[in-house]
Amino acid sequence: MIIFSPGYQFLLRMEMFVIVLLILFGVLFLVAELVLLPGVSAGAVLSLVSFGSAVYMAFRDYGPLGGTVTLGVVLVLAVAATLLSLRAKTWQRFSLRHKVASSMPAPASEQVRLGDRGLTLSRLSPMGKVEIGGRSFEAKSLGTYVDPRTEVEVVGFENASVIVKPIDKI
Repeated sequence: MIIFSPGYQFLLRMEMFVIVLLILFGVLFLVAELVLLPGVSAGAVLSLVSFGSAVYMAFRDYGPLGGTVTLGVVLVLAVAATLLSLRAKTWQRFSLRHKVASSMPAPASEQVRLGDRGLTLSRLSPMGKVEIGGRSFEAKSLGTYVDPRTEVEVVGFENASVIVKPIDKI
């Protein structure tokens, strides 16, 4: 019977702790790669390094039996973590359950026609608000500043804005 000194037994326990810690980090990195960072490969590389280090340390410190057992545990945990991470039911509790019922308003070009007239609600310098047909729109003037409550005419559209020009009063 071989009797090991207490210091050597402590080192063996510490090495076992490091092996278990490396396996846990490997599982953590694998799950992060599958869920948080798909396609980045940093998690996969760190996972392989952690798993490989744990198996190497087990073979080195505990011989062929300990290394083989560690390799089996790593394989089982990696497969279980992969299957659990990719299951739809696992992530349902984190997913959005509220249905988004809002919608974007129709573009100004569908609500207003060229030649329509309205009043400026704010100063157009060159952007501001206009009221056309009882509705408010974002507007842009043709290079001039237009004071509030000035009558304007629609001459075009740009993105979601109406392009207007002041109406000359004779």
